[in-house]
Amino acid sequence: MDSPLGSLTLASSARGLVSVHFGLNMPSDGIIDDAANLEAIKQLRKYFDGKRTQFGLPLDVSGTPFQLAVWSELQKIPYGSTCSYMDIARSLGKPGAARAVGMANHENPIAIVIPCHRVVGSDGSLTGYAGGLHLKKKLLSIETQPQLLFT
Repeated sequence: MDSPLGSLTLASSARGLVSVHFGLNMPSDGIIDDAANLEAIKQLRKYFDGKRTQFGLPLDVSGTPFQLAVWSELQKIPYGSTCSYMDIARSLGKPGAARAVGMANHENPIAIVIPCHRVVGSDGSLTGYAGGLHLKKKLLSIETQPQLLFT
């Protein structure tokens, strides 16, 4: 789909949304099926338009138990808010695991919907993001200063 961030590639299974990637990252065995992702596209457009603060999509995500726990915590970060890798580690009862949280964040397959862009350094600085820091900054800006991006 086209977005204010450029192209996004969405993939779904019969169980739910599997991935949201920046750019055109079509798997070699993938097919283009806009109908399969219609609801995700609608919700993402409303998000970019500042009219959706939470996603209501079934997800089909797989990872290690630790990754799944981190991704679950990411979904609890309120729209327009940020927290640190250390905050996530503490919420999981693993205060020494901030770096592991960062690695799980990096492996998040469903960008934006699982809001890893809301995680910042302990000092509030923007740190790594799979789509690049410029996209992380833009996503945080959308959440703090919504703008009409789709009509």
